[in-house]
Amino acid sequence: MTKLIFVTATNTNIGKTYTTKLLLKEFASRGFSVGVIKPIETGVIDGLAPDADELLECVKELNPKLWSLEAEDIVPITYKLAASPFVASNNIPLDLKKIKIKIEEMEASCDIVIIEGAGGLYVPIDDKNMMIDLISHLNAVALLVTHCSLGCINDTLLSKKALENKNISHAVAFNCKESDDDFSQISEPYFLKTGFEVLKVGNDIEKICDVLYNL
Repeated sequence: MTKLIFVTATNTNIGKTYTTKLLLKEFASRGFSVGVIKPIETGVIDGLAPDADELLECVKELNPKLWSLEAEDIVPITYKLAASPFVASNNIPLDLKKIKIKIEEMEASCDIVIIEGAGGLYVPIDDKNMMIDLISHLNAVALLVTHCSLGCINDTLLSKKALENKNISHAVAFNCKESDDDFSQISEPYFLKTGFEVLKVGNDIEKICDVLYNL
């Protein structure tokens, strides 16, 4: 049975695509056939979907079975306006069937499929579904990517609590950037002293993959 891993985050521009590519490369290095889907991408103008194109290029290099894929196979739903799907689509109901079909097609050639969300957990898709609901609909486990700047304690704990409330199995990874050199003094002490495992995307991708695979 194909493993589905949904990469989400505490907000937009946290590093979901960067993390997704690292996961793909690490799982592929272990001999798994990998695939990737980004169910919804906004800000797509003239058919140019930056995230989908980047993910497509990566996965084609890692899984020869997917050489014939196009961007629309990676991102089945796109909107022009760079906003939440709710706003960008003028509240068009989520076409879950369209997303599931693309995932099923990908599963036929893959042991593991990484699903990259859009924005954070409570980005509205339509008037009934938030991004967190999509994780549940797909029966995926989740990787919550969080930041390392001031405020990450609040953002991380709120998002983790949301996943727990939905009974979604998950792991947490911190995507620390060069400008976050004060993380070890400002925020990390809280996590360490409260028994929170601090896994960093840039340093601990092998351990992150181990945790996700065993969820």
